[in-house]
Amino acid sequence: MEPEPESRSPRAVPQQQRQPTAPAGAGAGGGGARDAFFDNAKYLAIVLVAMGHAWEPLRGDSRAAAALYITVYAFHMPAFIVISGYFSRSFDASPNRLKRLITGVAVPYVIFEVAYTVFKWIADDDPDYPISLLDPWYLTWFLIALFVWRLTTPLWKTVRWPLSLSLAIAILASVSPDIGDDLDLQRVLQFLPFFVLGLVLRPEHFRLVRRREARVLAVPVFAAALLFAYWAAPRMNAAWFYRRDSAQELAAPGWTGAVMTLAMFGCSVVLVACFLAWVPRRRMWFTALGAGTLYGYLLHGFLAKGSRFGEWYDAQWLHTPLGEIAVTLIAATVITVLCTPPVRRIFRFAMEPEMKWAFKAPRPDADGSHPGSSRGSGPQNCPPGGAGTPDARPPCADSGRRQQTPYRGGP
Repeated sequence: MEPEPESRSPRAVPQQQRQPTAPAGAGAGGGGARDAFFDNAKYLAIVLVAMGHAWEPLRGDSRAAAALYITVYAFHMPAFIVISGYFSRSFDASPNRLKRLITGVAVPYVIFEVAYTVFKWIADDDPDYPISLLDPWYLTWFLIALFVWRLTTPLWKTVRWPLSLSLAIAILASVSPDIGDDLDLQRVLQFLPFFVLGLVLRPEHFRLVRRREARVLAVPVFAAALLFAYWAAPRMNAAWFYRRDSAQELAAPGWTGAVMTLAMFGCSVVLVACFLAWVPRRRMWFTALGAGTLYGYLLHGFLAKGSRFGEWYDAQWLHTPLGEIAVTLIAATVITVLCTPPVRRIFRFAMEPEMKWAFKAPRPDADGSHPGSSRGSGPQNCPPGGAGTPDARPPCADSGRRQQTPYRGGP
């Protein structure tokens, strides 16, 4: 674990730069102060992810459930990816950050790819299903995508029009049926613009969506989105929102891939902004759970898939309005429990392994300090963060060089 930044005397800190320190337990690994806004956003988004997975088997019998499903899928993963991109701005491919990328993203990918496959062998009675690190199964696609996106971060910080370039790549992917399933590249490329959007966003952009006017405007926008989704539910293929197939693979003309990529990107960005507008800015009872969303994301996959393998949804009462409400509440409760500190302590060996034995000792800098230390790194008044990673913070705007903060992956 990296050392905490050195504290400065309160007299030396301008009033507008002072930030409250999060209570112990707010961030995994003691990564420093966290911004409650982003932790709240992560928790609320992961609850929507779990609800969406719970609603999926109900769509055929309930147009309302289908409308909710489409609306949520239009923005829940884009919201995670935008926040992950925002907190990846300081990624510079230094040895320390590469180590954290491997232990916090690549290793959990391997572990859960194997674990999910073994679970399928047992729960689905499918012992012949192969283990393949090249073909992510179910939720592990996000880990391999995050690994690729973060590795390319220096590129996006170099080019002149990163968002336009990423959109062009996403459009090309949407009309390229020959890309195949290796590393789920369709999703990696089609979701790429949201990650790049996060890279180019600045704190002032998030302050805009926190304004009262944004919250007021978000209400009719969400209402219109739900009405459109209710109309579109029986007419639209929801697979467009998964972004795992080209237009041709969805039995649509190739040109629709370009149109849908741009239209869905615009709609998703608007809904993400509306979602963030209603995220509480102060500490709530669930704020600390925002540090454990990667745990909830990956662990709830066993229950989501187990419910299909075990045919739990065959019970007719689940397809009634009361049953749908019950499923929604159960999903929210389960994902909340899976984000709690006790669960994180149990599964930390798989999600946040230190693996000191696998890496060389860091070489000291010219001033004798080690990478990641606060010595010689200039002012240490970083704004609190905590978004795409359990304990990441945004880069210091006022430091002499980028601060090496703990760096892990996750929704």
